Amino acid sequence: MDKINKVTVLGTGVLGSQIAFQTAYSGFEVSVYDIDEAAIAKARQRLDGLFETYEEEVAGADGDKLHAALARIALHTDLGAAVADADLVIEAIPEVLELKRQTYARLDRLAPEKTIFATNSSTLLPSAIQDATGRPDRFIALHFANQIWKYNTAEVMGTQDTDPKVFDALLAFAADIGMVPIALHKEKAGYVLNSLLVPLLNAAAELAAGGYADPHDVDKVWRIATGAPLGPFQIYDIIGLTTPYNILSHGNTHTQQLAAWLKEHYIDHGKLGVASGEGFYRYDKTPN
Repeated sequence: MDKINKVTVLGTGVLGSQIAFQTAYSGFEVSVYDIDEAAIAKARQRLDGLFETYEEEVAGADGDKLHAALARIALHTDLGAAVADADLVIEAIPEVLELKRQTYARLDRLAPEKTIFATNSSTLLPSAIQDATGRPDRFIALHFANQIWKYNTAEVMGTQDTDPKVFDALLAFAADIGMVPIALHKEKAGYVLNSLLVPLLNAAAELAAGGYADPHDVDKVWRIATGAPLGPFQIYDIIGLTTPYNILSHGNTHTQQLAAWLKEHYIDHGKLGVASGEGFYRYDKTPN
């Protein structure tokens, strides 16, 4: 299989922008797609903010290297142009199954036959999407954690139909962009990270939504008792509340009630987490 050189990232939200920047920073040519100019304008702001973040937090990230990374990123509102010569497409759009399936059906018509499709879905199984891709042998999950320059795992998970060469190519690509590749040997909703993390976050939300304890006190207990650097509500803020809301909304009656609590008390007030400057905590600077 040919080496991956040109990468397209679909979706320019918090994590999509991070994936694009880290990939370009690692020397790859990157095309980025989003639905309109307003989204692209926000993407430019996020990428400029990542320039500053890398300069402050990543060892060896000098101005020349960061300017070169930005120069390798092309932004598009035309999906066909964005994927015209892609070796790999990484999809980082909202966690809504039908939206993903519709997007992959369009991608299959527009992308070259050689192109590998990878979903960054947090909880959806690739087998629930694969038939919409038109190329199940070249479809795989590649899951990143937020703040990928710091929390640099990349979980690689295929389906029974994924070509083993594609699986190996994605493990190699993950290493090439500075990630620690984690191979999942069969499908598991939530991968490794979210299989551990989502139950913790749901339990924390249940404590706060049920009026048992304040979110800040929940975090204090978790940090003090376990030695963890962050509490669950601090993690919520880093992830951004929109993704957990989408996941909870598509669960059972109980999780839908937790989603409604998040929406009423936080999301509807613009408290989306670190990226908006406020979530369960306030932030002096709006990070990326």
